[in-house]
Amino acid sequence: MNVGISAARRLRSPEFDQWLQGAARTGYCSNPVRLSGDSTTLAGESGEVLAQFSSAAQPDGLTYVRCGNRRARRCASCSHEYKGDTWHMIMAGAAGGMKGVPESIAAHPMVFLTLTAPSFGAVHTLAPTRRSGVCAHGKARVCGCEHEADDPLLGEPVCADCYDYEGHIAWQFHAPELWRRFTITVRRRLARELGMTARAASEVVRLQFAKVAEFQRRGAVHFHAIVRLDGVGDIDTFPAPPPGVTESLLVRAIRSAARDVVITAPRLPGELDERELRWGAQMDVQAIVQREGLDGSLSDRAVAAYIAKYATKATEDIGGAGRRAHLDRLKAVASEIAAGAEPASEYVLLGKWAHMLGFRGHFSTKSRRYSVTLGSLRGARRRWRLERLIERAGVEEHMHSGEVLVIGSWSFAGMGWLTDGDRALALEASRAARDWHDSRRERHVQREGNDDA
Repeated sequence: MNVGISAARRLRSPEFDQWLQGAARTGYCSNPVRLSGDSTTLAGESGEVLAQFSSAAQPDGLTYVRCGNRRARRCASCSHEYKGDTWHMIMAGAAGGMKGVPESIAAHPMVFLTLTAPSFGAVHTLAPTRRSGVCAHGKARVCGCEHEADDPLLGEPVCADCYDYEGHIAWQFHAPELWRRFTITVRRRLARELGMTARAASEVVRLQFAKVAEFQRRGAVHFHAIVRLDGVGDIDTFPAPPPGVTESLLVRAIRSAARDVVITAPRLPGELDERELRWGAQMDVQAIVQREGLDGSLSDRAVAAYIAKYATKATEDIGGAGRRAHLDRLKAVASEIAAGAEPASEYVLLGKWAHMLGFRGHFSTKSRRYSVTLGSLRGARRRWRLERLIERAGVEEHMHSGEVLVIGSWSFAGMGWLTDGDRALALEASRAARDWHDSRRERHVQREGNDDA
């Protein structure tokens, strides 16, 4: 059915307001899960029925729940919510004063770290070089072009035949392990800086971090992270480290660990030697300040927004007209390595991660005690919704009793909106809601700026 016709039919339907309320409950998700069934909310002690819900009473006999996809290209609404949760998780651990994390956390030694992949071959960049010469294939060894920021050639190999595609995939596949080894090495270097054994240092200071992975134009991941030092004690109070544990000590430990950490990767199919994998030469470590950073310094708020933005990105966000062939070749090489690997080799898993250019790690990770978890934020949102339901039922005495039972029986009925018209209406409502929230946030920021002035 034509999108316009099906949308108009929904708009004229007497159930439109009810349908729109159901769509709003999903946050106007792009690809929600369709369910059929019912649920009953009971007071735990008395068994009193507080609320009942059935999909049979909804338009089309269906109810919808969010898809939960973090990728902005897949679902703008769920991605927006995920980005917001990530911002709160990052900001709580960087500035404190929210989500149960005390403001005193802001005084802990803390830096913003960026670690990159090594070079696998010359690519087109915004910074041309004057070096000359040609490779064995008769092409320039380096990029000497003048590129605009939106040039689709950026990130494309100068010579695809010289580019080490196998090395790129091998490094990407082992990047999560390289990060794990890096954090272990940082702790050891901290102990050395303190003049202690690793065991003794672990009883004085703890390393906390939150990081995200970002795909560069060339299709290689690099990591952005907030790294913080805490003391040892009651984890609920987020104790400060001893006075001698400073930010400069943390920076020295990070630089030393990033320079020296190395892992030996198993040989690839058809190769005779193992590969030694390291971080790239480009590394950045900056102190984080607890202000807006108007003097050019890096503020906690700016770092939280930056990290949250990249938590919702994926490979499709780096694809351009020029880089498409490069990314397709990386995917093909990952699949070829998987196909040629021995059954017992870990490289057989590359087939599952070819679409991610060999990267098999989580895009957003944190140490256990950095701050709140994304799960706790989602749980708080569910509790808030349950409290509103109890309020509407007029039985507020059960709100804080902790004795509420929800019994449901649901079956999967499909994915996505029932018609293209429904999807179009949901997406338009989603855009309108995001625009409203963005304008409200801008007014809030402007009001804060006026108050500071």
